[in-house]
Amino acid sequence: MNESISMLQTALRFLDEHNEITFATCEGDLPKIRIFQIMRREDQMLYFATSAEKAVWRELQQNQHVELLAYADNISVRCRGMVTFDVEDSVKQWIYDHNPVLSRLYDSWEGMAFFCLPIVELDYYDLTPTPPVFKHFNLKTGEVCNGFVGSRFKSK
Repeated sequence: MNESISMLQTALRFLDEHNEITFATCEGDLPKIRIFQIMRREDQMLYFATSAEKAVWRELQQNQHVELLAYADNISVRCRGMVTFDVEDSVKQWIYDHNPVLSRLYDSWEGMAFFCLPIVELDYYDLTPTPPVFKHFNLKTGEVCNGFVGSRFKSK
């Protein structure tokens, strides 16, 4: 398997294992972050649930551009893209049935708001090795490049 594809798969598995993330939207022209939870991942698609009464839902209606960050043990994965609101009912039901917090907060999945994020860009950063690993993936174009990890490791 190609090293870049393997690293992308590692980054996606990291999101599976670290699904509590910081999630950034815009409120007007100001950034707004919160703790959120990835409810489900299918390949490069991330699914989320919330309430239509929450600010996050209103913000997403105004501006679908988002960014999220997962971090643990010197590794971070950052994803960017535009959310969509087209989530199949079977996926909504699955999310509701497989997340015990949701049934404590909501009477049924039908009263909730769902959205998904097709990941367009993903950064994988591992500070553990020397030199650190920083890969940028543009999943739309297929471009993969290394990111800056410090002046000691800058290509000359």
